[in-house]
Amino acid sequence: MNFIRATMLFVCTIFFQNALSQDFIFVFLNTKADKEQLPEEEVKKIMDGHMANIDRLAKEGKLWAAGPFEGGGGIFVFKSGSTDEVKGWLETDPGVKAKRWNVEIFPYKPRHGSICSVGEDYEMTNYAFVIYTVHQTKDTMNDLPEVLASHNAYIKTWIAKGDVVAEGSLGEQEGSILILKADPGKDNLVNDPAIKRGSLTMSAKKLFIARGSFCEPKK
Repeated sequence: MNFIRATMLFVCTIFFQNALSQDFIFVFLNTKADKEQLPEEEVKKIMDGHMANIDRLAKEGKLWAAGPFEGGGGIFVFKSGSTDEVKGWLETDPGVKAKRWNVEIFPYKPRHGSICSVGEDYEMTNYAFVIYTVHQTKDTMNDLPEVLASHNAYIKTWIAKGDVVAEGSLGEQEGSILILKADPGKDNLVNDPAIKRGSLTMSAKKLFIARGSFCEPKK
């Protein structure tokens, strides 16, 4: 998953009513097409170490949520406000050290839902995971605030219907994420006013993660 870098601030100024102030860091482990080809037993050793490290970081209270994307890659969500601190924690991961993924790190501010540590008693579930990135061009720059306001209003209609598990900002310059209970369908995604205008680009995947990771009910 490659993100288009925005060259201006993400001018999303409308916050949802239950906006929260916790500091989290989202890490994307993106599928790496050109990763080194290793013997199967070595890959297994790396991945076993990767899973053991996830367990250790969770028990230490650093890693609050993690899960794979369908088709490869996945996410970490750390309880921290420091990307430098998280980079240090990531260096303990055998898969990261072996450069098995392209790693991207973003500050995350929840605006609907939050991040919760689920502990050891949890059930895995699938969610639709959408990443929005600001796309600045000379044609979209002037009306970007108005278009993003219409995007927020569109997302609010999904929240009102109970379709949204979580939503939040990936930093002022990077965009946002939307986590839905089920695949909303391509038509619903592309009918977003900001997508139609070209002010936002999006990437959608299926996420497999512990229910309750976004503070939603576990049952």
